[in-house]
Amino acid sequence: MFRNGQNRTGKGGNRNSNAKLSDLLPGLPERSATLNARSMPPPRVPSPRQRSRKKPGFKPIAQSSSSLKRFFPGDEDEDTPPPPTTRSRQRPPSPQPDSPELRTTRLSGDSSPSRGASPQRELGRRSAIEMEESLGRASVDHSDHPASSSPRSLRTIGQLRRRNIAQTPQFVGSKERLYVVLGQVGSGTFGKVFKASNTANGRLVALKLIKMEAEKDGFPVTAMREVKLLQSLRHENVVQLYEMLVCKGTVYMVFEYMDHDLTGVLSQTQFEFTEAHLKSFCHQMLAGLAYLHHKGVIHRDIKGSNILVNNRGELKLADFGLARFYQKRRKSDYTNRVITQWYRPPELLLGATVYGPEVDMWSAGCIMLELFTKKPVFQGADEIHQVHVVYKIMGTPTVEDWPGITSLPWYELLRPAEVIPNRFRELFKKWLTPAGLDLAEKLLTYDPERRITAAQALEEPYFKQEQPPAAAPVGLSSLQGEWHEMETKRERDKKRKREEEGGGEQE
Repeated sequence: MFRNGQNRTGKGGNRNSNAKLSDLLPGLPERSATLNARSMPPPRVPSPRQRSRKKPGFKPIAQSSSSLKRFFPGDEDEDTPPPPTTRSRQRPPSPQPDSPELRTTRLSGDSSPSRGASPQRELGRRSAIEMEESLGRASVDHSDHPASSSPRSLRTIGQLRRRNIAQTPQFVGSKERLYVVLGQVGSGTFGKVFKASNTANGRLVALKLIKMEAEKDGFPVTAMREVKLLQSLRHENVVQLYEMLVCKGTVYMVFEYMDHDLTGVLSQTQFEFTEAHLKSFCHQMLAGLAYLHHKGVIHRDIKGSNILVNNRGELKLADFGLARFYQKRRKSDYTNRVITQWYRPPELLLGATVYGPEVDMWSAGCIMLELFTKKPVFQGADEIHQVHVVYKIMGTPTVEDWPGITSLPWYELLRPAEVIPNRFRELFKKWLTPAGLDLAEKLLTYDPERRITAAQALEEPYFKQEQPPAAAPVGLSSLQGEWHEMETKRERDKKRKREEEGGGEQE
């Protein structure tokens, strides 16, 4: 079973089950299991008192590990005494410029100081934060409330309280509010997203709650992967992760706040986008993808609700729960159960599992068409129907257009009985210019090997030569309310319900 307190995991075991963090994230440093005999200090004979304190057997799961502390800096056990200072103690590695250290704030309910911790150690620790009450349900308030508003106007769901230890080694009784939650702006399988205000500086943030109910064996691997990826990304078109909040088994990711997402802002009728505005959105999306692919990251979930927009007209890619690092020199084998169905490329619909960043480019082509048509173009009811919807617009792929199509697992199963012609330019010429049609057609190329890259797309005549030039829609600041996919779905359901009730009355 176990030997020397180590856990042996089989091939079919749970990936979260007591797994070492360094195995899940190979980029993290880990102490070597072997030491140089010359650098080892002479063995010390433990005193009888020390022998009595030593506990034989396994290392408890709840005991803090060095690799976990490196991943979540500052998240230390309150009851764990500081390690003794020795000459052989190594300094922690300084953060690299490409991988900035992420600030992690521990939410603790213990108001007593750590046992065995010196005042100097308490002074050097980060600020601890306590959560006064759990986040509950609340309706969305579209108006921007100042941090000094009353609790009733803010519709406060919960309060995060901060206790500053850097100023004094003692824990003071008076506590300061850190975040006031203003409302819920998103929901999904990952959890919920709340709009919150930092009472210290008035900055708006997005609190992403990570579900932990189903994770009985530790922190979710998908969330851990998202945090690791966001630590290494810094770009104007990629959403920024500020810090992590941890409290009693609940984890919150603190992001910069964006006023809208693309699905919501395209559905509103208050502000009319010009061709220059839509070209700016397309350029910013491709710039963000070019940066991700340059850093060796595949997003694998590009869609309207994962593309955020603020009132200054800035666009940023978000939600990296399905993102993965990839090797640029060779393609690896991944699952094809990624990317929302309407934005999924045909190679994944036909069963391909070896792919690279080109899957993101098909999704970008779908988003480009959606910018002008204001709705998703390839709306299939299921995966089989999704393939035929693509064929009806882009035509039936041939071996000349896509040499590797015959080797895909589900090609024969989903092969159409008759040849369907390509109607792409005929259908979209009323929305796109000739240069825009050329770019969209290159993004929606069937053969992944011939599909244009994000860096190449930025150099297309659509951006470099054709008029008008791209211009950010700064007029969004006059838009009333905030537009997200959640509100859009809610309004769509209300409209459908009214139509059904009206149809029933007429009958």
